[in-house]
Amino acid sequence: MLSIVIPIHNEEPAILPLYDRLTTVLDSLRRPYEILFIDDASTDRSFDLLSNLVETDSHLKVIRLRRNFGQTAALAAGFDEAHGDIIVSLDGDLQHDPEDIPLLLEKIDEGYDIASGWRKDRVDNAVTRKIPSRIANWMMKRASGVDLRDFGTTFKAYRAEVLKDVNLYGELHRFIPALASFYGARIAEVPIHNVERANGSSHYGLSRIFRVFFDILTIKFLLRYLTRPMHFFGKWGLAGIGMGSLVLLFMLVRKIAGHDILSEHGPLLVAGALLWLAGLLMFSTGLIGEVLMRTYFESQGRRIYAIREVRSRSEQMVDGAR
Repeated sequence: MLSIVIPIHNEEPAILPLYDRLTTVLDSLRRPYEILFIDDASTDRSFDLLSNLVETDSHLKVIRLRRNFGQTAALAAGFDEAHGDIIVSLDGDLQHDPEDIPLLLEKIDEGYDIASGWRKDRVDNAVTRKIPSRIANWMMKRASGVDLRDFGTTFKAYRAEVLKDVNLYGELHRFIPALASFYGARIAEVPIHNVERANGSSHYGLSRIFRVFFDILTIKFLLRYLTRPMHFFGKWGLAGIGMGSLVLLFMLVRKIAGHDILSEHGPLLVAGALLWLAGLLMFSTGLIGEVLMRTYFESQGRRIYAIREVRSRSEQMVDGAR
């Protein structure tokens, strides 16, 4: 079963051409499939067009969100509603060629868990899109350790079980491969076509640079310290307590020696006290993080690992009997 998830927001001119091309490609694959359009509270006629198409196509499902939640939330809604063993996501503005879907599926059939599109020859504006994207991709590659050249594109194919281990918040949809790598997902990159937007204007620009930067910091922390926050906060806490203690000890020695530490070393005394308090706060934050982490995993029954497959002699005997 193949599920196609397409988030849209005010994409009225692209709806019908995208649907026609998509169904042509999917019918040629000779696989059972479903198409899910997630309307992120469009203000044009996008939802009306999709509602009409639903009346004539049993493969089609349209989900309308109550308000504009953003692309990450729209994708999460589509992933939750999808029933396929393989899920393909793409944008609804025709900058992704539906004809490239078989290329992604080939990698999944080869055994990869994620096939990520790579816009090898980008046609976007160099200043507002290309250069910021290259910088962000380089930073994301360094932060996550995942060797991808294009994290930003939505055009990807996933095994459904991989997405079950990934919870999406904020604007983390572009970093699903990095999040999935935490559970050992096998990832391949596939060159895809990137064409100019035929209608409308992009919803992205320079304003998202800071959001992407903050997301990269979040991913870096999640990948390295999700299950051991004390390793991050604790080391800085101990460093602060240690440095603060040395300064305060020096002040104590000076005081015993008869010096007026307030007049001679007032700023240093304040700095030492602040270092000690800041270190204590960081250490306490680490302890609280450990408690929250355990509450998160234990209350929801989540595991800190993911099993790819299980083999045993008993299972082989059962399969042989069949």
